[in-house]
Amino acid sequence: MKMRVKQISLVVCLFLFLFVVIGNGLHLNPAGAFLAAATGTPLLVHLFNQRSGEAATEERVCGTSRSLPCIERQTDDSADWEHGSVRRA
Repeated sequence: MKMRVKQISLVVCLFLFLFVVIGNGLHLNPAGAFLAAATGTPLLVHLFNQRSGEAATEERVCGTSRSLPCIERQTDDSADWEHGSVRRA
């Protein structure tokens, strides 16, 4: 319960911050500043969640010990043959 209240209050603070910064920085009228903050808040929350999810995944892969080498995730198709999904031309 406390964590949910904390998350909601942080989103509200982010919205107010964006409302003030964008409104004053771009010299928008109140409706424009509200619209910009209302669309920017979910975008920033999504980007932060995506970024923190990647960091958590890397931490799980690398472990907390720095003496072991970190195993990097592959982003290309070079390891597809291991899973039996080789593409043939």
